Amino acid sequence: MNYSKDGVTVAAMFDSAHPKKSGKCSVKIRVTYNRVRHYYPTGKDLMPAEWDALPTTKARALVEIRKDIESSYQIVRTAVEDLLMRGIFSLENLNNRLKRAGGDTLNIAFEGKIAEMKAQERIGNMMAYRVVMKGIERFAGPRVPLSGVSVDWIRRYEKFLLKEGKSRTTVGIHMRHIRAILNDMKRCGKILEAQYPFGRGRYEIQAGEGRKLALTLEQIGQIANYEDGTEATAKYRDYWLFLYLCNGINVADFVKLRYRDIVNGEICFVRQKTERTTKTRKEIRVVVTERMQAIINRWGNPSRPDSFIFPILDGQEDAMRRKHKTMYFTRAINKRMKEVGEKLGIGNISTYTARHSFATVLKRAGTNIAYISESLGHQDLKTTENYLASFEREQNSIAQVLAPSISKILLGSAGSATKDSYAASNKRIASCSFA
Repeated sequence: MNYSKDGVTVAAMFDSAHPKKSGKCSVKIRVTYNRVRHYYPTGKDLMPAEWDALPTTKARALVEIRKDIESSYQIVRTAVEDLLMRGIFSLENLNNRLKRAGGDTLNIAFEGKIAEMKAQERIGNMMAYRVVMKGIERFAGPRVPLSGVSVDWIRRYEKFLLKEGKSRTTVGIHMRHIRAILNDMKRCGKILEAQYPFGRGRYEIQAGEGRKLALTLEQIGQIANYEDGTEATAKYRDYWLFLYLCNGINVADFVKLRYRDIVNGEICFVRQKTERTTKTRKEIRVVVTERMQAIINRWGNPSRPDSFIFPILDGQEDAMRRKHKTMYFTRAINKRMKEVGEKLGIGNISTYTARHSFATVLKRAGTNIAYISESLGHQDLKTTENYLASFEREQNSIAQVLAPSISKILLGSAGSATKDSYAASNKRIASCSFA
């Protein structure tokens, strides 16, 4: 029982340095990383002669002990392999992972996951898991045995959430988080496949009932030109436009942009959502258009390499404070843009609408899905296909969308734009000649 990869070693060891009064010594699973060792108990004690005989023994009692030790070893190894595969291995993350694997309740598993998210400074995910855990505790108390999480239990929890007034979308979020936890428990051997409650013929998670709003170029133009005479509206409208023009950038990435991220007229960034969960660092590059530069000039900080482009963060925040500032900023944009959407008769516009609209403008223009996937920072084409399929299906054809003079729509100036001209330069499709 010895495993080694990427500087991490896992092995079963006999702790002969700390014998007990009985003469027996504990068997532990040792993990070594960067010359630091962590030990995880197996719960088994052996005499030195028993440890020496363990690999080849046929004695029934020792065979059973060997199986238990092998099981403990496999749990640790599986956790190590999973963390390495995700590119997030650390001894702290391993401890958190094994904490939830070592418990026998759904609650402990959630606590371990929450601790893992906190250690990784994935505060949004941490808060989401915490909300689900609180829901579980309202429903079933602080000790829910893993063995008790059956199809029937899941269905009763669903009814409980609906009775609380939760939407189908919210129910789906709860179920996906529970499924993620149980997937971890299944991988480390805490539950068997026969006990797993999700999947075909068991409990199938329903898709949310909400529809994602994706705007046309004409509607985006209306937003670009909207004025009500207040500085607040102008500022949040411009922030929203920047999100759209910057490949539908997420707010969490937008607030972290620094001037040093602008290289040769392009903004270069990696999505926070994926940078910790994948080994490959997938950089997104966006040409800074004239309209984007005008927004930076009007609302941005003074230009210094280490300065944030926009004055949302100051760099002194811890992960929790950064999350709270981002949430407050998002709510401020959404509140103002909802009012703009109502005045224009477009509907409820949000920061998500910017990203959805960026993707669908490209799709309606006949852009290759591989380019759309790259622009959004998705890890694979399947993610992009599912993302696009979730949008509302409008009857507007590409010709109807692209036929008007884009410059006239967006800036009130002369000029024309055709489908062919957009096809020649995909980078300009989503920016709709804001430049």
